[in-house]
Amino acid sequence: MSLKRQLFLASVLMLLIPWAGLKFVLELDNALRAQALLQLDEKGARLAEVAGDFMLGAPVVEGSEALYAAPTTQFPKVDGFTTTWPGFQEHEEQLPWQSRPGQDSLRWLATSNKRYLYLLVQKRNQGLRPFNPSLPEQPHDRFELVLEPPASQLESGQSKTWLIRTTAPGTNVPALIDGDPTKPDRLLDVAWEDLGSRWQLELRMPKPAPGSRLGFQTWQSDESPSTNGTPITPPPLLVQRNTALERVLARQLSDGQQVTVLEPTGWIVAHSHVDSPTPTTDFDDLSTGQILEQITLNALRSLVRLYQPQPKVLAKTHHQLHTGGLPEHHLVQQDGAIWLATEHAFFGRRSLLLKQSMDQLLSVSGSALGSVLARSLLIILALTLALLGYASWLSWRIARLQRMVSASVDDDGRIIKTIPAGRSRDELGQLQQHFGQMVSRLQSYNHYLESFSRRLSHELKTPVAVVRSSLENLAHNHSEEERQAYLERASSAAERLRRILHSMSEAARLEQSFDQADKEDFDLAEVIDQACAAYQQLDPHHQYHWQVADTACPLLGSPEMLVQMLDKLVDNARDFTPKDGRIEVRLEQSPEHYTIEVFNEGSSLPVNPGVDIFGAFVSQREGKAEGHLGQGLLIVRLIADFHGGRTDAQNQYLKGIDGVAFRAIIPKLPNEPRTAP
Repeated sequence: MSLKRQLFLASVLMLLIPWAGLKFVLELDNALRAQALLQLDEKGARLAEVAGDFMLGAPVVEGSEALYAAPTTQFPKVDGFTTTWPGFQEHEEQLPWQSRPGQDSLRWLATSNKRYLYLLVQKRNQGLRPFNPSLPEQPHDRFELVLEPPASQLESGQSKTWLIRTTAPGTNVPALIDGDPTKPDRLLDVAWEDLGSRWQLELRMPKPAPGSRLGFQTWQSDESPSTNGTPITPPPLLVQRNTALERVLARQLSDGQQVTVLEPTGWIVAHSHVDSPTPTTDFDDLSTGQILEQITLNALRSLVRLYQPQPKVLAKTHHQLHTGGLPEHHLVQQDGAIWLATEHAFFGRRSLLLKQSMDQLLSVSGSALGSVLARSLLIILALTLALLGYASWLSWRIARLQRMVSASVDDDGRIIKTIPAGRSRDELGQLQQHFGQMVSRLQSYNHYLESFSRRLSHELKTPVAVVRSSLENLAHNHSEEERQAYLERASSAAERLRRILHSMSEAARLEQSFDQADKEDFDLAEVIDQACAAYQQLDPHHQYHWQVADTACPLLGSPEMLVQMLDKLVDNARDFTPKDGRIEVRLEQSPEHYTIEVFNEGSSLPVNPGVDIFGAFVSQREGKAEGHLGQGLLIVRLIADFHGGRTDAQNQYLKGIDGVAFRAIIPKLPNEPRTAP
């Protein structure tokens, strides 16, 4: 795979940035909801205390009947035809009628505003039977209404009872207090109409005090009071909106909040809300960019909403709300909107439900997500272009280096030119520099190989000529003394040939012996000391000095190979040291390794960075000694590698003498031997 494709895949992986941004925004959304829920819970507790001061009447519990008066801001006209009743423009059967179970023939509606309570009663499957004053015993329809004040006002006023009957359908039907014809109540406005298959009664009265009980029943005069309507004793609780409480609660709400006070049976007795601020700009006034911004924001809000928990749907029917307990995440759905809700119980097992619209939180989360995604995409685009540009630049540099390498070698494998050093300091610059060093070393090696045949011919020429001339002279001489001299000369030349061939194969045999070599524990200081003492005895023409540690130098390795390595270093030093010159051997130790150093007087290393003097077939001798093919220092390096060490050489000024120091650095701990070249 090309470098450009690899960097392109790396840029594609940067798409993880938006994913991480989405995770961050979702965590932010959870944190915002947790904080909003905490604040909502605190406010709900305060509002529940306020609601408890207003709701002092008896609660509507399960099993008790109630008459619910829905709130309205209208003033319906009492004419018996319900044309001005709120909601009657809709289908009549869809209105929130109230009735007793199993007695749907009698149903009613109640509503109230700031001043009046309105009651609408329908008797189905029966026409109106009016009252005939001349025949009072004749069967006629009667309607009885009972109002009982709240418990706190019973001492100042008793309950009231009204009897309503009409001589003919119409308005202004009198409401007789306690059924006394001489005591009509002018505060009650009643209309009674006959609609053929049913009759309908419409009533308006002053709004009763909160906590009152209101009941009614209807029957015909020839019957006993029926239970078709709401029971008279005890009258049902009149449940209506507490406007004073709603005003108090509304003043403490923030934008996008709703509060609902519920009876134990779910009847709504107070409801206040403050709508979220909406933009006043018309859609036609929005620019294309603003429209796209709104569409994007809505899409991001939907994306955040997708990862939120599923809200619980609240069941609301005809001014009743049943929460059934809020879920753990406190998210509810009502009227198609998503809310964050808390529920608080207070006096009489009533409850207060406080809700916060999720629109604001979703707007904040959506805006944050949009900002994160927009910035992430810009960063990804910029990084992608930068990576592609950088990849193109790297590809160009690699291609240029490839052309330089190809141009440095001809078709026959000869090094025809060197590679210039790289000016940059990065990895490619270092690679170009290493390629240049490699090409320089290969060039030097090629020069050595080209001259190897000449060197080998030069080394073999003399002993071969001696052998040949000796054999020829041996054939023409009959003197035993001369024949013996020629035989000795031929034998000496053959021995020289043997040494040359032995030097050529010594390194190869040494590498093969590594596989069978066993390491043992020995004292390196003792081995070096014994070897140096032998050098002085064998070579009286040079001055030998050696320094070893006073303490033992334990090492796991091959003492024979290390002696062989030291022999090669000393032989190399002897070849370049003048007569009576100084050769010094030192053994030093550090916490990690031992250093074997051989210093010789009188020579210096050539300034040729392309030549590795520890390499194969490398020799700085120019016909000085016999049988040298540049294998000695190679053997030194191979033995050091076998012991996990390394070698180096440098010019050194020691005790007023110029010379060269060769070092072999051997680690104390046993390491795996490095692979020999």
